[in-house]
Amino acid sequence: MSRLASRLALLGVLGLPLTTGLLGPVGALAQEESPEAGLPEAGEAELPEATAATEALPLAPDVKGERPRLNPALVTPAATELQPGLEDLPAPDSLALPTRPEQVVIQELRPLTLVQVENLAEVNNPNLKAIASQVDQAQSALRAQIALWYPSIDLNANALPSFSYSRQRNSLSNGDVETRTQDRWAAGLAITAQWALINPQRTPSIAAARDEFERAKYQYVIALRDLRLQAAQLYFTLQLRDDQVRIGQQSVRASLVSLRDSRARFQAGVATKLEVLEAETQLARDQQLLTAALAEQSISRRRLAALLDLPQNVTATAADPSRVLGVWQPSIQESIVAAYAFREELDQILLDISISNSNANAAQAASQPFLNVFAELGSDFDNGGQDVGDITVDSSRSFDTRVGLNFSWSLFDGGASAAQARQSRQRAQQNRFEFADRRDSIREEVEESFYNLERNNRNITTAAREVISARESLRLARLRFQAGVTTQREVVDTQRDLTQAEVRYAEAITEYNVNLAELRRGTGLDQITTCPARSLSPIKPEPAADIPVEPTPLLPACQAAVPGPA
Repeated sequence: MSRLASRLALLGVLGLPLTTGLLGPVGALAQEESPEAGLPEAGEAELPEATAATEALPLAPDVKGERPRLNPALVTPAATELQPGLEDLPAPDSLALPTRPEQVVIQELRPLTLVQVENLAEVNNPNLKAIASQVDQAQSALRAQIALWYPSIDLNANALPSFSYSRQRNSLSNGDVETRTQDRWAAGLAITAQWALINPQRTPSIAAARDEFERAKYQYVIALRDLRLQAAQLYFTLQLRDDQVRIGQQSVRASLVSLRDSRARFQAGVATKLEVLEAETQLARDQQLLTAALAEQSISRRRLAALLDLPQNVTATAADPSRVLGVWQPSIQESIVAAYAFREELDQILLDISISNSNANAAQAASQPFLNVFAELGSDFDNGGQDVGDITVDSSRSFDTRVGLNFSWSLFDGGASAAQARQSRQRAQQNRFEFADRRDSIREEVEESFYNLERNNRNITTAAREVISARESLRLARLRFQAGVTTQREVVDTQRDLTQAEVRYAEAITEYNVNLAELRRGTGLDQITTCPARSLSPIKPEPAADIPVEPTPLLPACQAAVPGPA
């Protein structure tokens, strides 16, 4: 309940009333399907009072804070281990690259449920792993900036050791020539400790790095939730492709039945050649529909396998049939306000504003005084011969110790620091405009998903009625054709209407589930009333026709492009 309480607190700050429908448990589906759940009908949510409508809207920094921080309690963490039964589907090595055709041959079709798909995506997806690495990089960058508060200790060796050889030839005034040679070994070592007493750039640089780290964490959460949505969308699409394959097979079977009947009637002399040709034409159309459905099914399977980063010889299939997941309970107003409180994109933009202001302070600090304290200990060694007065020194050792302050102040830089600070503050102003744009787009996304959900809800109802009517029409058309009171054209038309109706019904269910998943992703709410389980009859239904759908051989394109008998 802490997760929901935090969200509702943010919703309450924005001044809109909340209905009791939002008080259900978060992360679980509501099991009651009662219209008296305390929620108004869609589009009829209770509006704020007139006095509240005239009040100024609160500012985002007052609601979320000028530097928002990610609350791990509000984020469902990604799975780190595969569920039981999926242990044999780990992601291949990141640098693995097949080099032989047999290494990419599909050897297994693995049926997966939606829950298993989400688990595989969270554990295997390489893009999510890359973004997690970016979070670690931002943390390392923050640690590097925090090091500015610590002293630095440097060890320098200008000669460790060094050898030099010199030869000098001098011509004296008396005509003599003097030659001197010298072999010299030298070593020098110094250790220096320095600490910045005054560094105006230190605090804003650390603040910017800390905000970058928080922004990276928000980006990971956004990527995780987008990944879950993408996995659900691909799974629903795969269910649709399976339905289209099933519909295409049924259509081919029906066309084969019609072609068989029309040929029998033609041989009996009660039908014309035109009816046989119409049946053959419809069979060709249905075969094209089935071919396209099979291709789309294969593409959808591989897209899902790529998202899950499955082994190269495994392809995912949908284990669950396509069905309506449930009913969205919150009103559109509650959904919009919940999205404002939930979406991390808005928090990211607030962090961008804070980062730009910190960069502006750091740029402006470049023209302020810097003060460092230092301590240095050095040692030099030299074993070469040196003349010191009348004495020749064979070797020397020296120790040097210094303690002091370093001061620097850029009095004039041509206005570079001021210009850089002004540029960063202008970028902060740009981020404010981007916040407004993103806020409007979030509302547009929620409203679009909400209205599409209502549209597809109605489409499911009308498409279901259309399928029932088309099935009955096809049955009557066949009876009329067998009785000789109609033509093959009527059977072909009604059969095509049934195929199109079944396709629209499957598409309506898929689009409904996709919009439902988008609303859950966009608002962070899980207030969904699940549909009651259907009771299945123990009696297996009889198939419409016992004619199998034989696979059609694939002809070369040059041969297939020439019309004529095969």
